[in-house]
Amino acid sequence: MSGLALTATIAALAFALRHLPGFNAFSPMILAIVIGMAFHNLVGTPVSAKAGVAFSMRKVLRFAIILLGLQLTAAQVAEVGVGGVALIAATLVSTFAFTLWLGRLIGVERPLAELIAAGTSICGASAVIATNTVTRAPDEDVAYAVACVTVFGSIAMFGYPLLQAGLGLDAHAYGLWTGASIHEIAQVVAAAFQGGQQAGEFGTVAKLTRVMMLAPMVITLGLAARARTTGSGQQAGGAPMPWFVLGFVAMVALNSVVTIPPEAKASIVTLTTFLLTMALAAMGLETDFRKLRAKGVRPLFLGLGAFLFIATFSLMAVKLLG
Repeated sequence: MSGLALTATIAALAFALRHLPGFNAFSPMILAIVIGMAFHNLVGTPVSAKAGVAFSMRKVLRFAIILLGLQLTAAQVAEVGVGGVALIAATLVSTFAFTLWLGRLIGVERPLAELIAAGTSICGASAVIATNTVTRAPDEDVAYAVACVTVFGSIAMFGYPLLQAGLGLDAHAYGLWTGASIHEIAQVVAAAFQGGQQAGEFGTVAKLTRVMMLAPMVITLGLAARARTTGSGQQAGGAPMPWFVLGFVAMVALNSVVTIPPEAKASIVTLTTFLLTMALAAMGLETDFRKLRAKGVRPLFLGLGAFLFIATFSLMAVKLLG
């Protein structure tokens, strides 16, 4: 079975499971990542499916995020405000700095610490991969960091919806919290929409605002790497641009000036959710618990510390902003 067919099958199964008693409280995206993790770690993802799984986790996800822009308008985007953008930026920089500090404290090599810091503070696996263009860490460090941020991001995806009521967060505050602190875009979407449509839309916008900070962060790391390797002949890599964010913005602009018929919009929403569910299935199929054991427990503790820091720091900032 090809990877695309496998992720689509898991997505369809997740949609079907929601109609069973006890499962309708969960979004299909959450169900899909659980099914994907179980399949990969108990059965094993076929080698022939790897390319399609990677395509689902990257290309399908980015296309779905672009389509997600058709569910938002410029007026909703403006709700993030200067305060929201400042909160997101402060959370990102503080989390990155804290993770590097903690990594030095517990003895995690700087390249791996940088990858975990980037994945936690910016946007999960895509930030890890982008950051490695300048960090140039070994493949096993990249695999560890991706597995680490995926697992802790998944914990956040499941845990945040359970905490919303107890923390007294309204839809706006909850969406900002998820967008400012959960690792992957798809995980943010899954967790935020558990708090309702308004929370989901605002969480998505907040997260995309955070993703747009990827390019300047990687450029900064590249300059720092150059400064550390002056005279060694080593070159720092170029910083990639998350172009799909521009597609998302274009769709928001289109939706702000063009009225899409309700029937068409409903179909787009369903398609977008299905594609995001495929991406979460792929993420589950890429989560190998053995990778977390391969390099010992210290990087795992670093990932946990970074996760707890970004969750706590952003929550306190949201409370102060509110």
